[in-house]
Amino acid sequence: MTDAQRSLRAQLLATEHWSLLASRSMTQSEVLTRIAIFLTLVSAGLVTLGVLGNATQFRGWFGVAALGVLFLLVLLGTGTQLRVFNTATEDMAFVLAMNRLRGAYLDLDPGLERYFVMSPADDEAGLERTYFPFGPRRRSQVLASSMMVILIVEVALTGLLLGSLSFALSDSVGWSVGIGAIAALLAFAAWMRRGYQIYVQVWRSHVPLRLTRTDGPASEERV
Repeated sequence: MTDAQRSLRAQLLATEHWSLLASRSMTQSEVLTRIAIFLTLVSAGLVTLGVLGNATQFRGWFGVAALGVLFLLVLLGTGTQLRVFNTATEDMAFVLAMNRLRGAYLDLDPGLERYFVMSPADDEAGLERTYFPFGPRRRSQVLASSMMVILIVEVALTGLLLGSLSFALSDSVGWSVGIGAIAALLAFAAWMRRGYQIYVQVWRSHVPLRLTRTDGPASEERV
């Protein structure tokens, strides 16, 4: 290519890179707002139940109101959790796309490789390096993520709803606690399985252009 063609290609790649950065920022901002709204509603719902309980002495129509509030919170939490999973998938796509653009920069100027902290490879290893470039990705990053926070809140609400429903039907505290705990654990396992399935589906459909090599500190190879 001529210098003019290289310059034009670099401009086009940079424009696409900025577009991806803007889209990623807006997506993250939107999902964090959704999470904040949901947690606010959870707090408000539980406070409302406390006020209603004091007003009704936890008798009469309080049980119906409590089940209704908990059902609504679980429903909103399910929608929020699905959005969090969708956002995680979209974020993976943005990261892989930007990795691919770094690979295109290296095609224009291979000497840039030593200046990149993030990976120019758009395979799974390249994704992991971009998310955490200073070593293997740690479990603490997943456990401390927003997805895990919202998941714990959602499964706790699910267990509370089913435990309350069990108590309303059986009037047994022991059975209610047991059913609620089991329901929360099953919900947690189901959501984690769903998240893993989405992750696997991404890698089944994605075809990388540049693979991470393991024979050197800086090295990716084109497919």
